[in-house]
Amino acid sequence: MTETSWRIDDLAQRARVSVDTIRYYAREGLLPLAVAAGRNRLYGAEHLERLAQIRELQEQRFSLAAIRAIVCTDRPGIDGIFGASRAHYTPEALAARSNVPLELIDTLRAVGLIPDPEEFGREAYDDADLRMLRSVRELLDIGMTAEILVELGSIYVRHFRALQSEVHAMLAGWTRSDWDPAEMDSIQRTLTANSDRLVPAVDRVLNYVHQRTVQRLTLDAIRTAVETNTGVGGYRRDRADDLACEPDGDGD
Repeated sequence: MTETSWRIDDLAQRARVSVDTIRYYAREGLLPLAVAAGRNRLYGAEHLERLAQIRELQEQRFSLAAIRAIVCTDRPGIDGIFGASRAHYTPEALAARSNVPLELIDTLRAVGLIPDPEEFGREAYDDADLRMLRSVRELLDIGMTAEILVELGSIYVRHFRALQSEVHAMLAGWTRSDWDPAEMDSIQRTLTANSDRLVPAVDRVLNYVHQRTVQRLTLDAIRTAVETNTGVGGYRRDRADDLACEPDGDGD
């Protein structure tokens, strides 16, 4: 037995799990096959690393099915795409911590703005969901109504899903017959392996595009409001609004 070849009890001791746990993971296809050596089966560093990865994903509240999908895919680094939040919340806990009414949270869940954790292989909501709901609370505090928030969420979800489908088709090479499939596969592997840098970079690009789009739409709305003597959004301005923007006539 070499330095990096261990019997199952030695691996269990190093990984700080039970022998039964290792056998269960092996039956579930979560571990690479052990090497047969006479009557024994030997395990190595890759098994120890896989057990550590499984434990890390369990601490992030991933389901066993999601863990299997992540660890068994031939995409090193793919687990980094799903974040590293160990917090877990029920809808009631989200409501309490965000100060957003549970009824509104349920409605936002219905339109898809707060997806079911099971869609991402998780057993509960996490800090990303809480941060989003705290932003919802802020929008409510500055005057946005629940009805507008729900409609806004529905619009964003609908269009981002369409965007997601288009991006997936592009990266899969379905939209460009002139792209080399082997090269696209290599690019996918490289991007996935660098997911810790990929996700924040993509997030910054999307935030930039969104910010510039909002700025452009706001300016267009202001110009339209001036030209039609309406407020931003199209509501009719009263005389007090007009006076607030008119010169005082003193010529100073």
